[in-house]
Amino acid sequence: MEKYHIENNITAFGRPVTTFPAGIPEAFDELMALFPKDDPRPYYGISQCTENGILYIAAAHQNHNGEADKFAYQKYIIEKGDYLAVTVKDWMQKTDTIKDVFAGIMADSRSDNAKPCIEIYKNDWEMICLMKEHVRATEKDKK
Repeated sequence: MEKYHIENNITAFGRPVTTFPAGIPEAFDELMALFPKDDPRPYYGISQCTENGILYIAAAHQNHNGEADKFAYQKYIIEKGDYLAVTVKDWMQKTDTIKDVFAGIMADSRSDNAKPCIEIYKNDWEMICLMKEHVRATEKDKK
């Protein structure tokens, strides 16, 4: 397992996938259709366990203030800070195993399981699975 640091909060926008896990590719296709094919913006999967199952959001990076409103999507914040991470290569062929990657990260005592799971899609071949790391009490006191 690696460490991954997000320097600043990331603003993203998207919609929940109400038919999880079905519907995820279509949700990302809908987002990608908003932009030119050569648009290099990152895409994210944001998920969290709830009383009603897994809430999954397919999201795109907001490059400009107001983009979420312009396209009538919800805005989401991915918190800055330290994360536990696993890089998955050739992820498109391994979509059925991503849940196992997150289960492994969540089993680590450093993982803050109250925070959402984050997927950063670097490209069609590489993605990073992230879970926020617990902030130690002394670090909280410094803020």
